[in-house]
Amino acid sequence: MTVFHVSDKARFDLTVIVLALLTAFGPLSIDMYLPAFGDIASSFSTDSNRVELSLTSFFLGLFIGQLLYGTASDRFGRKPPLYFGLVLYVVTSIACAYAPNLESLIVLRFLQAIGSCAGLVIARAMVRDLYTPQASAQVFSFLILVMGIAPILAPLAGAYVTAAWGWQAIFIIVASLAVACLAIVHVRLPETRAPNTAVRIRSSLPIYWSVLRDPSFLRYSLSGGIAQSGMFAYITASPLVFIEHFGLSPTHYSWLFGANAVGIIGMAQLNAWILRRRDSRKILNKSLPVLGVVSVLLIIAGWNNFGLIGVLVPLFLYVSTLGMVFPNAMAGALAEQQERAGSASAVTGSLQFLIAGLISALVNVLGHQHELAMVFVMGGCGLTAVIIYRLLR
Repeated sequence: MTVFHVSDKARFDLTVIVLALLTAFGPLSIDMYLPAFGDIASSFSTDSNRVELSLTSFFLGLFIGQLLYGTASDRFGRKPPLYFGLVLYVVTSIACAYAPNLESLIVLRFLQAIGSCAGLVIARAMVRDLYTPQASAQVFSFLILVMGIAPILAPLAGAYVTAAWGWQAIFIIVASLAVACLAIVHVRLPETRAPNTAVRIRSSLPIYWSVLRDPSFLRYSLSGGIAQSGMFAYITASPLVFIEHFGLSPTHYSWLFGANAVGIIGMAQLNAWILRRRDSRKILNKSLPVLGVVSVLLIIAGWNNFGLIGVLVPLFLYVSTLGMVFPNAMAGALAEQQERAGSASAVTGSLQFLIAGLISALVNVLGHQHELAMVFVMGGCGLTAVIIYRLLR
């Protein structure tokens, strides 16, 4: 078995492209079926609010599932758990297409999320196996490019697929993509971690706890996760803010959503270029304070009700700055986790989705009290991320 060694240069070959595709299954599974909520509700004689439970169960699966793969990938190598996850994803995706009722779909979406977690966790661990922290930050910037494209193209593709063939076809398509990815993984993706019999699956919780107690890991993972959770607040509440409060049409809102996605993609690629000349931690030390300043501007804009443009500008800057903050924070979190990189990848992923879920719930609750609660929550996330990064130094 060929095991690759750490490189200090990020070469964007087929291996990196496959890793990027593996991370895309989660966002693709979230965004592609959103336009089909109405059709799904009609199929099961229910309303869209109940269909949203299938999205909630998916997020729950993302939180729990990542913890399942961390220690397993450290114990058995990266590829065997990845095979299991992709096969589970294929089977449950096909089952979703033929779900007899909404309750079955909700359960199957939970299992589908657990399958998709394999790509999220193991792709990050493989990046840590293959590259130094400096080079890995460049690769994470590329992964953000792929994950950023998904929210732009997936809803549009889902709408056309639903109109042409029905919502069931969405799940058949993602299952087919997973089959193709499984074949490429088997043929072209190298094994980056030899099995380690010293790692015990029953020791998962103690290993995860030891990772959480690592001050360096906690500093980077928490600050990056809390900063990113501001974007989840934006995703959750932006339709209410821009369509209902500011009166934008759904089409104009889609363009706005796409523009912010382009912002984070562009900044992530700028980050990759700067990383050729600067250390990733130095970039994070500069970009996080910028995020703090933008967060203050967001809060001021919301408090003084500066109107649509007054909110759009700091919002765009916040989302774009994440393109520099998140890849460098991720690289820093995994930098010193050599023998437990898989476990650390699982913990940081689950921690981020846990924080994001709590923030999404918070913005929903506060949205009933203030129409611009989204900007206050986003600003609070940015400032909290800066404070935690400084306090845990």
